Formats: sequence, structure tokens, C-alpha cells
Amino acid sequence: MRREDTRSTQLRSAPAPPDPPAACQHLPVPYNSLYISLTNPFIYLALHWHNNTKTFLIWINEEDHTRVISMEKGGNMKRVFDRFCAGLKEVERLIQEKGWEFMWNERLGYILTCPSNLGTGLRAGVHVKLPRLSKDPRFAKILDNLRLQKRGTGGVDTAAVGSTFDISNLDRLGQSEVQLVQTVVDGVNYLIECEKKLEKGQDIKVPPPNRK
Repeated sequence: MRREDTRSTQLRSAPAPPDPPAACQHLPVPYNSLYISLTNPFIYLALHWHNNTKTFLIWINEEDHTRVISMEKGGNMKRVFDRFCAGLKEVERLIQEKGWEFMWNERLGYILTCPSNLGTGLRAGVHVKLPRLSKDPRFAKILDNLRLQKRGTGGVDTAAVGSTFDISNLDRLGQSEVQLVQTVVDGVNYLIECEKKLEKGQDIKVPPPNRK
């Protein structure tokens, strides 16, 4: 994906530790700042932690216990993925030092709050502007066959602003993290190709279903 064709790329995963207080003690903030009450383990404050460049983030106690995010402007998905893997490994190492581990099931994969995220828990997203393709009646079918989904730039159930969509992998189960990211890269490249063809007045084709 070329930088000029994409606005931003993001990788997000939300593996859930079995007990947020013990799992989050490694974060470089005072323990008391994470929680409203140390005596009530069911009342938590949400926490956002990020690096200096805000390209690697950890959300605590949002929808999931822990959400790990790697993102940046442009279309370099490989760099985003490499940063994501390195950061997630470090988070897991620090958690394991405390004697804890992420909740994982051999059949269901990582256990998350929303059942639709069971499996890898990974969502790889790209913000891309598709003013012509988004108005084409074949757009939904193209996304479905590529195993992709679209959102507005503000997240779930938001409208696209200026024809810019958040395009991400539809599946979480049945494929590895690498396969899911590659699905997004290949799919977004196809969408960009379609957009350019429509810009030139050329016809586009609905790709065959992705059976991976």
C-alpha cells in the first residue's frame, strides 16, 4: 500500500488477562491511579498508555481488560505489524513475570468481551478514501468476497467522513495473525485499484470469494 493511497494503518488486539489489577501492575504509572477503589475489584478507572510518538498504545478497562494498538499515518502495514508484535510480546512477558497469562482457549482462541472478536482478537484497519467505489452498487459484494468490513473513521456505527472508510478484516477465527493482516493488505490494494479504474471511467470486477 502506497502512502498517498492510504490515510493511516492500525493494528488492534484485545487479549484479556484473568485479573486486571495483577496484570496491569507493570505499567509505568502509580497503581492507585488505575483504580477507583482498591477494596472493590469490580470498579476500575480506564487508562490509556502510549509511547512518545503515540504509535503504540495500551488501553486498560475500556471494552476489554487490555487492548493493544499499533498505528501510524501512511500505508506501511509491515512497520505497524512489526511494532505491534514486539510490543505485545513485551506486554505478555511482563505479565508472565507476575505469574499471569492472557485468557486463551484451544478451540476459541483468546477470550474477549465481544464474541465476534474470539480467536486472534486481531483487527487490522486502514483508513482509505474511496469516493467512487463507495457509491458503486458492487462495493458491499466486493468487501464481502475479500473478507473485509467497512466502518466510519470514528469507529463502529459511525458514518464515513469525506468518503474515507476504515477497512479491516472481517474474520478473527480460522486464520493466523499474519494471514489476517495479509488479507487486509491485499484487499485494500484491490479496493485502491478499483477506485483508480473508476476514476478513469473503466469497469471493475467483483473478485471471487476469498476461501482462505
